[in-house]
Amino acid sequence: MGIELLRSFVAIVAATYVILFGFLKKINEWYYVTMSEKKQNPLPPGHMGWPFIGNMWSFFKASNSQDPDSFIDNLVKRYGRTSIYRTHLFGSPSVIVCSQELCRKALTDDEHFSYGYPSSAIQLGGKKSLYGISNSEHRRLRRLIADPINGHQALALHIEDVVITSLEELATMNRPIKFFNEMKTIALNVIAKVSLGSTQDSILWSMVKYYTELSPGILSMPINIPGFAFHRALKTKDELDERRRKTVAERKKGMMDLLMEVENEIGEKLEDEHIIDLLLLILFSGRETAAHTAMWVRLELDLEHTNINEEQQAIEKTILPESLTLTEIKEIEYLPKVIDESLRRNYFAFAIYRKVVADVNINS
Repeated sequence: MGIELLRSFVAIVAATYVILFGFLKKINEWYYVTMSEKKQNPLPPGHMGWPFIGNMWSFFKASNSQDPDSFIDNLVKRYGRTSIYRTHLFGSPSVIVCSQELCRKALTDDEHFSYGYPSSAIQLGGKKSLYGISNSEHRRLRRLIADPINGHQALALHIEDVVITSLEELATMNRPIKFFNEMKTIALNVIAKVSLGSTQDSILWSMVKYYTELSPGILSMPINIPGFAFHRALKTKDELDERRRKTVAERKKGMMDLLMEVENEIGEKLEDEHIIDLLLLILFSGRETAAHTAMWVRLELDLEHTNINEEQQAIEKTILPESLTLTEIKEIEYLPKVIDESLRRNYFAFAIYRKVVADVNINS
């Protein structure tokens, strides 16, 4: 009798769970589909998941697995190869596009799309970072930052010194190395040198600490409650902002000096908040992207490839590698193509985010 009662209880709990959460998913689906019926263009196939949570559980499960593409693969299996699907991620209704043609439309149409990163990234990146500003402000800020940095020979020499020194140290090691980990260390050294003017161990370890604690919150549910990744990342950001304010006040040598002197067309300079948020973005994105690019270039580069061998031999005959200037490096023809192709084939970011600012049909 006791076993039968237990079975009945379990069956009732399971049925209640299925009915309750099935009902909630239906409500969420009904709400967004009904809202979309007021628009001229219908929603693509897909489902909105649970209220507020959406499909984040399955998204995180896929992204943390050995097969992150399984999130998209499941949509393809369920709704066909339409290359466009509706879903609900990071607390917002979303549409995923995953074909070359549709991605090009979304990334080049400034009339209907603006930069639109998840709320967690905007809050942690800062109001003045490249995450949370308009298209026009994004272009203006990138131009202000890139122009003085790209033409700054001293900054290029700082980077070169750090990289050469790091590679020479690796060459002296009589043991196998983990290439990707070493590339991350070199990238961190470069970031510390050009942005903070130092590669001291204390500064590097503090940057590693901040990065380790901040990174999980960048793409997470924006839940500011103890125990959640976003809450921990917000606390870390406050500590990091305070450290960077002191660094800005001390006017360290390097990229920070350049950013503090940048002026726009009417003579306005970047605010300290702009500089702090930009340095945080460099810390977050620069380390991983540089390391991944270096790793994939090394893995995919055929050392016997005629074109690049001929180019490198020609450079060695005319210019000593240690005397190459930034201008001469930019004139190298084939090597940048290898890097660009590696970026195209093995782009680090899982997704590029855009915000729809007007109803649009991109799959007609």
